[in-house]
Amino acid sequence: MGLTPNREVFITCAVTGAGDTTGRSDKVPVTPRQIADECIAAANAGAAIAHIHVRDPKTGKGSRDVALYTEVVEHIKASGVDMVLNLTAGMGGDLTLGSVEQPMPPSLDGTDMAGATERLEHVAKLRPEICTLDCGTMNFGEGDYVMTNTPAMLKAMAAQIKALGVRPEVEIFDTGHLLLAKWLYDQKLLEDPVMVQLCMGIPWGAPDDINTLLALTNNLPSNWTFSAFSIGRNQMPYAAMAMLAGGNIRVGLEDNIWLDKGVLATNGPLVERAVKVAEGMGARILGPNEVRERMKLTKGW
Repeated sequence: MGLTPNREVFITCAVTGAGDTTGRSDKVPVTPRQIADECIAAANAGAAIAHIHVRDPKTGKGSRDVALYTEVVEHIKASGVDMVLNLTAGMGGDLTLGSVEQPMPPSLDGTDMAGATERLEHVAKLRPEICTLDCGTMNFGEGDYVMTNTPAMLKAMAAQIKALGVRPEVEIFDTGHLLLAKWLYDQKLLEDPVMVQLCMGIPWGAPDDINTLLALTNNLPSNWTFSAFSIGRNQMPYAAMAMLAGGNIRVGLEDNIWLDKGVLATNGPLVERAVKVAEGMGARILGPNEVRERMKLTKGW
């Protein structure tokens, strides 16, 4: 089989995430203004899509406060800088068990379980072009935290996202999650063109080795569009890997806080480096309007 890298690539920048990266880097944006400014910097550097979480400005922890999302979007609108907005819908599926000997009731610290409609409240209000759909349940870290997304929850969320006219970006953290995505598609809960994000290298999900990436990409329907990323120091090598596998790129402080060894990153320089990788491999970088056209996205914000 010949080498068929993607020659027309879009870049997603995941600007902040919800993890405890704020404790390791003061460059991670926390307030709505900071998050919006990082989205703008990423767009100016070449990212077509901004993937957005919000954080509690007082604690720095991940939040799903609709008012915070609204403030971020309003700042972006006021800037006049165009980008495709991709709001996370992953919050509200956080379960932390009580302990190994007494798992129930769950721990109040780290547990945030919400219904499908509540998890999508900000999406319904703001109507971004894209929102994420975390397609499965997975252990995180070394404690008792579980990212919880049951098949019933996924069906309900996918149906609501479809009704809102928003394109879901299906987040695949492990090989079985791809089966769930195909199951949703077979039930007509995902519409063409299907958009997938392969989330690699996160313990205890799909490792970021080449064979696992190929196991996923070889089983993706040929007409699905995918991006792939890895975390930490493998973020930039995965920009090249994703392209070589025929996909698109994701970088950003959600997944990696370092630009070089000992040098903390901001989002703009990470995107600039991804652009250099892609262009150095002969690819053209797609802008936001080209992504909207290819992925049949509706700008509602």
